[in-house]
Amino acid sequence: MGIVTISASYAAGGSEIAPRVAERLGLPFVDRAIPVNVAAELGVPVESVDGAEEQSRSGFWALMASMAAVPDYIGTASPGYVHVPSERAMQEKTEEQLTKIADGPGAVLLGRAAAIVLAGREAALHVRLDGPEEGRIRAAMRQHGISEVEAREARKMNDAARVGYVKHLYRCDPAKASLYHLVIDTVAIDWRTAEDLIVTAAAARGIAATAGRG
Repeated sequence: MGIVTISASYAAGGSEIAPRVAERLGLPFVDRAIPVNVAAELGVPVESVDGAEEQSRSGFWALMASMAAVPDYIGTASPGYVHVPSERAMQEKTEEQLTKIADGPGAVLLGRAAAIVLAGREAALHVRLDGPEEGRIRAAMRQHGISEVEAREARKMNDAARVGYVKHLYRCDPAKASLYHLVIDTVAIDWRTAEDLIVTAAAARGIAATAGRG
Protein backbone atom coordinates (compact mmCIF):
# COMPACT_ATOMS: atom_id res chain seq x y z
CA MET A 1 0.00 0.00 0.00
CA GLY A 2 2.44 2.67 1.15
CA ILE A 3 2.77 5.72 3.36
CA VAL A 4 1.88 9.38 2.80
CA THR A 5 3.25 11.78 5.41
CA ILE A 6 1.83 15.28 5.56
CA SER A 7 3.50 18.13 7.40
CA ALA A 8 1.47 21.33 7.62
CA SER A 9 1.91 24.77 9.07
CA TYR A 10 -0.98 26.50 10.83
CA ALA A 11 -4.12 26.96 8.69
CA ALA A 12 -2.48 25.33 5.67
CA GLY A 13 -5.22 22.71 5.53
CA GLY A 14 -3.47 19.67 6.97
CA SER A 15 -6.31 18.46 9.17
CA GLU A 16 -8.80 18.82 6.30
CA ILE A 17 -6.71 17.62 3.36
CA ALA A 18 -5.00 14.63 5.01
CA PRO A 19 -8.21 12.67 5.87
CA ARG A 20 -9.60 13.24 2.37
CA VAL A 21 -6.37 12.01 0.80
CA ALA A 22 -6.53 8.90 3.00
CA GLU A 23 -10.10 8.21 1.89
CA ARG A 24 -9.24 8.53 -1.77
CA LEU A 25 -6.16 6.31 -1.43
CA GLY A 26 -8.04 3.70 0.55
CA LEU A 27 -5.59 4.09 3.44
CA PRO A 28 -6.23 4.69 7.15
CA PHE A 29 -5.81 8.25 8.38
CA VAL A 30 -3.57 8.20 11.45
CA ASP A 31 -3.30 11.17 13.80
CA ARG A 32 -4.83 10.73 17.24
CA ALA A 33 -4.02 6.99 17.33
CA ILE A 34 -0.32 7.73 17.77
CA PRO A 35 -0.45 9.64 21.09
CA VAL A 36 -3.09 7.20 22.39
CA ASN A 37 -0.85 4.21 21.66
CA VAL A 38 2.26 5.93 23.00
CA ALA A 39 0.46 6.76 26.24
CA ALA A 40 -0.75 3.18 26.59
CA GLU A 41 2.76 1.79 26.12
CA LEU A 42 4.23 4.23 28.64
CA GLY A 43 1.41 3.63 31.11
CA VAL A 44 0.45 7.30 31.41
CA PRO A 45 -2.72 9.27 30.63
CA VAL A 46 -3.00 10.31 26.99
CA GLU A 47 -3.07 13.91 28.25
CA SER A 48 0.61 13.43 29.07
CA VAL A 49 1.30 12.87 25.40
CA ASP A 50 -1.19 15.12 23.67
CA GLY A 51 -2.36 18.30 25.32
CA ALA A 52 -2.10 19.24 29.09
CA GLU A 53 1.58 20.10 29.18
CA GLU A 54 1.37 23.88 29.34
CA GLN A 55 1.20 23.97 33.13
CA SER A 56 3.77 21.26 33.65
CA ARG A 57 7.16 22.11 35.13
CA SER A 58 9.05 19.86 32.76
CA GLY A 59 10.34 22.68 30.56
CA PHE A 60 10.49 22.61 26.78
CA TRP A 61 9.48 18.98 26.35
CA ALA A 62 6.39 19.44 28.47
CA LEU A 63 5.13 22.07 26.04
CA MET A 64 6.34 20.62 22.76
CA ALA A 65 6.31 16.84 23.00
CA SER A 66 2.72 16.38 21.83
CA MET A 67 2.53 19.14 19.30
CA ALA A 68 3.86 17.82 16.02
CA ALA A 69 0.23 17.49 14.95
CA VAL A 70 -1.28 20.17 17.16
CA PRO A 71 -4.80 21.23 16.08
CA ASP A 72 -5.12 24.35 13.95
CA TYR A 73 -7.00 26.22 16.66
CA ILE A 74 -5.94 26.23 20.30
CA GLY A 75 -8.76 26.95 22.72
CA THR A 76 -8.51 29.14 25.78
CA ALA A 77 -9.20 26.42 28.36
CA SER A 78 -6.22 25.70 30.57
CA PRO A 79 -5.64 22.00 31.29
CA GLY A 80 -4.49 20.73 34.64
CA TYR A 81 -1.11 19.29 35.48
CA VAL A 82 -0.40 15.71 34.48
CA HIS A 83 2.74 13.60 34.60
CA VAL A 84 4.91 13.95 31.49
CA PRO A 85 7.17 11.03 30.54
CA SER A 86 10.83 11.56 29.69
CA GLU A 87 11.63 13.17 26.37
CA ARG A 88 13.65 10.19 25.16
CA ALA A 89 10.91 7.70 26.04
CA MET A 90 8.30 9.77 24.23
CA GLN A 91 10.48 10.12 21.15
CA GLU A 92 11.36 6.42 21.00
CA LYS A 93 7.77 5.27 21.40
CA THR A 94 6.48 7.74 18.82
CA GLU A 95 9.11 6.60 16.32
CA GLU A 96 8.24 2.96 17.06
CA GLN A 97 4.58 3.69 16.31
CA LEU A 98 5.42 5.42 13.04
CA THR A 99 7.67 2.57 11.94
CA LYS A 100 5.06 -0.03 12.87
CA ILE A 101 2.44 1.76 10.78
CA ALA A 102 4.82 2.07 7.83
CA ASP A 103 5.76 -1.62 8.05
CA GLY A 104 2.08 -2.57 8.12
CA PRO A 105 -0.72 -1.93 5.64
CA GLY A 106 0.16 1.76 5.24
CA ALA A 107 -1.55 5.01 6.16
CA VAL A 108 -1.72 8.75 5.70
CA LEU A 109 0.17 10.27 8.63
CA LEU A 110 -0.28 13.87 9.76
CA GLY A 111 2.56 15.51 11.66
CA ARG A 112 4.84 13.82 14.22
CA ALA A 113 7.95 14.57 12.09
CA ALA A 114 7.01 11.46 10.08
CA ALA A 115 8.86 12.61 6.94
CA ILE A 116 12.09 12.60 8.94
CA VAL A 117 11.48 9.38 10.84
CA LEU A 118 10.39 7.51 7.68
CA ALA A 119 12.82 9.13 5.23
CA GLY A 120 14.22 6.89 2.53
CA ARG A 121 11.33 4.44 2.25
CA GLU A 122 10.45 3.43 -1.30
CA ALA A 123 6.66 3.27 -1.02
CA ALA A 124 6.33 6.66 0.61
CA LEU A 125 5.33 10.18 -0.33
CA HIS A 126 6.35 13.06 1.91
CA VAL A 127 4.29 16.25 1.56
CA ARG A 128 4.58 19.74 3.05
CA LEU A 129 1.61 22.15 3.13
CA ASP A 130 2.49 25.78 3.76
CA GLY A 131 1.90 29.32 2.54
CA PRO A 132 2.50 32.99 3.33
CA GLU A 133 1.66 33.92 6.92
CA GLU A 134 -0.90 36.60 6.05
CA GLY A 135 -2.80 34.26 3.76
CA ARG A 136 -2.90 31.54 6.40
CA ILE A 137 -4.20 34.02 8.97
CA ARG A 138 -7.04 34.99 6.64
CA ALA A 139 -7.78 31.31 6.04
CA ALA A 140 -7.96 30.67 9.79
CA MET A 141 -10.37 33.58 10.24
CA ARG A 142 -12.70 32.16 7.58
CA GLN A 143 -12.40 28.55 8.67
CA HIS A 144 -12.77 29.02 12.41
CA GLY A 145 -14.85 32.21 12.52
CA ILE A 146 -12.28 33.93 14.73
CA SER A 147 -10.97 37.48 14.83
CA GLU A 148 -7.71 38.59 13.27
CA VAL A 149 -6.17 38.98 16.72
CA GLU A 150 -7.17 35.43 17.65
CA ALA A 151 -5.92 34.06 14.34
CA ARG A 152 -2.57 35.78 14.70
CA GLU A 153 -2.09 34.46 18.22
CA ALA A 154 -3.12 30.94 17.23
CA ARG A 155 -0.77 31.07 14.23
CA LYS A 156 2.12 32.16 16.44
CA MET A 157 1.51 29.43 19.04
CA ASN A 158 0.87 26.63 16.57
CA ASP A 159 3.75 27.35 14.22
CA ALA A 160 6.17 27.80 17.13
CA ALA A 161 5.10 24.47 18.65
CA ARG A 162 5.39 22.54 15.40
CA VAL A 163 8.73 24.02 14.40
CA GLY A 164 10.04 23.72 17.96
CA TYR A 165 9.16 20.02 18.17
CA VAL A 166 11.08 19.12 15.02
CA LYS A 167 14.05 21.39 15.67
CA HIS A 168 14.42 20.22 19.24
CA LEU A 169 14.26 16.49 18.49
CA TYR A 170 15.79 16.32 15.03
CA ARG A 171 17.78 19.56 14.69
CA CYS A 172 15.93 20.29 11.49
CA ASP A 173 13.53 22.94 10.18
CA PRO A 174 10.26 21.21 9.16
CA ALA A 175 9.85 23.76 6.35
CA LYS A 176 13.03 22.55 4.64
CA ALA A 177 11.95 21.62 1.11
CA SER A 178 14.48 18.80 0.71
CA LEU A 179 12.61 16.74 3.32
CA TYR A 180 9.64 16.36 0.98
CA HIS A 181 8.75 15.04 -2.44
CA LEU A 182 6.00 17.63 -2.81
CA VAL A 183 5.61 21.11 -1.31
CA ILE A 184 2.30 22.91 -1.89
CA ASP A 185 1.40 26.53 -1.18
CA THR A 186 -2.21 26.07 -0.03
CA VAL A 187 -2.79 29.82 0.06
CA ALA A 188 -2.14 30.09 -3.69
CA ILE A 189 -3.57 26.65 -4.56
CA ASP A 190 -7.04 25.69 -3.36
CA TRP A 191 -7.31 22.73 -1.02
CA ARG A 192 -9.21 20.46 -3.40
CA THR A 193 -6.52 20.96 -6.04
CA ALA A 194 -3.86 20.29 -3.41
CA GLU A 195 -5.69 17.07 -2.58
CA ASP A 196 -5.66 16.07 -6.26
CA LEU A 197 -1.94 16.77 -6.50
CA ILE A 198 -1.14 14.59 -3.49
CA VAL A 199 -3.25 11.68 -4.76
CA THR A 200 -1.61 11.92 -8.19
CA ALA A 201 1.87 12.07 -6.67
CA ALA A 202 1.09 9.10 -4.42
CA ALA A 203 0.13 7.02 -7.46
CA ALA A 204 3.38 8.04 -9.14
CA ARG A 205 5.26 6.76 -6.07
CA GLY A 206 3.54 3.40 -6.29
CA ILE A 207 1.10 4.02 -3.45
CA ALA A 208 -2.28 2.38 -4.13
CA ALA A 209 -5.00 4.88 -4.97
CA THR A 210 -8.68 4.65 -5.74
CA ALA A 211 -9.96 6.46 -8.80
CA GLY A 212 -12.02 9.60 -8.76
CA ARG A 213 -12.63 12.43 -6.34
CA GLY A 214 -13.68 11.88 -2.75
